[in-house]
Amino acid sequence: MISRESVRAEGVRGLVDVVTLPAPTQGFIGQGHTAIHVMEGRLFAQTDPFIMLADDRVDLPPGTRAGGPHPHAGFEIVTFAVEGEARDRDEGLLRAGDVLWMTAGSGVVHNEDVEPVGKLRILQLWMTLPSRSRWAPPRFAHMPLDQVPVRRETGIEAHVYSGTSGAVSAPSHTYLPITLIDVRLEPGAVFEQELSASFNGFLYPIDGEIVVAGTPPQRLVTGQIGWLEFGGPATTVRLTAGTSRSRVMVYAGERQNVPIVAHGPFVGETRADLARVSRAYAEGRMPRVSELRR
Repeated sequence: MISRESVRAEGVRGLVDVVTLPAPTQGFIGQGHTAIHVMEGRLFAQTDPFIMLADDRVDLPPGTRAGGPHPHAGFEIVTFAVEGEARDRDEGLLRAGDVLWMTAGSGVVHNEDVEPVGKLRILQLWMTLPSRSRWAPPRFAHMPLDQVPVRRETGIEAHVYSGTSGAVSAPSHTYLPITLIDVRLEPGAVFEQELSASFNGFLYPIDGEIVVAGTPPQRLVTGQIGWLEFGGPATTVRLTAGTSRSRVMVYAGERQNVPIVAHGPFVGETRADLARVSRAYAEGRMPRVSELRR
């Protein structure tokens, strides 16, 4: 998927790959749920530290609930609400612009008893944990939109959920060092973001189009994912909005360079890891997300 061969512009970190995604298909909930698998874990050697990103759209009749209890272990989950609202028995009320941070670590049972309020769209990202923290106790945090630091400049509004953008920094809720920014640009606005050379990253447009500086510059539109160059000295990502307002998610995280094995909701470094956490779940030794919120 991702070719690491590219010509780099001086001091600018461009794109090495642009992937046009398929149309949404029916999701696991059934009627009223569609999803796009933006990335999948089988390419982890290239997407490290990111395992999976799902773009879920849910439109269910009022009062309909979906989901059921299921475990997670060995990784971290970041859930971003693009639009709509949902009530979850374990996680509470999720509104547009909110983020849920969950470290599955040694294991947690997630109920996901969700009642969408109107149309709901969420982005759910799975990320590996650093080896030293893979089996840390599970934890959960809800970051509402009104607590998110904002970088505002002419034509730019960037909500910084994790990491630093310009002079704005956000607190960390993950063991994995990551940058997560929701960038909104007026037509023609230029946004620059510094990313550590050790961070792998990608751009996911929500609305409109952007041009990513590089040699050559590359256009990125809704329905595509753009992977940033990795391994060179450049640290600056420069985005220019098109002729209409644009919105793009910036995801970047520190590569771990540790192979993983995964089976369903469990991630480890060996098959023995997967067997151990499977037993813990079967024996009822994993806490529920609701217990982490107390």
